[in-house]
Amino acid sequence: MKPLILASLLVLAPALCWAADASAPAATSAKAAAKPVAKAPARKAPAAAHKAKPTKTAKAAAKKPKAEPAAETVPEVIVLTEQERALGERVYTGRIVCELGATVQIDADPASPGAFFVSGRGFKYHMRPVVAATSAVRLEDQKAGAVWIQIANKSMLMNQKLGQRMADECMSEQQAQVTQALKTTPAPSLFDSAPIGSR
Repeated sequence: MKPLILASLLVLAPALCWAADASAPAATSAKAAAKPVAKAPARKAPAAAHKAKPTKTAKAAAKKPKAEPAAETVPEVIVLTEQERALGERVYTGRIVCELGATVQIDADPASPGAFFVSGRGFKYHMRPVVAATSAVRLEDQKAGAVWIQIANKSMLMNQKLGQRMADECMSEQQAQVTQALKTTPAPSLFDSAPIGSR
């Protein structure tokens, strides 16, 4: 009996092994089929498809209304006396060159005959002639505290409020000619004249 059982097992063993091998892949595929299929990651839409978010600066610029250019202030009309107008006729106008490369532009005010606009780098004054005891021509902008002093051979711009000279050794063409003439024929000194009673 034992030999018979043993012989049956020997005959069936290869068949059992073969059946076990055949069922293993089926079980594996069944397990794989039972597992949930992982979802493929969603593709992001191209950047062009998305609307660009406005930046903070763009939002601020959109909110702020555009600033309109400021209207120039109309200078006040200056009424001058006959004496002040006569003094204004002696003022040199145009572009006047000063020391250290500075320039001053002096233009007559068409709305106020005898008054002037004195301008340069960083300043613009509306000036009127002021009658002084000396022979110097003096223009003033009392609100700004600016003073333009013109003598025969040079001019100077000061700001009394700031306590400083804004332009010095300024010369128009006429003043440059006077300066050149003084170099060739200097003005007589007080000590050059003969003392009284010395004859």
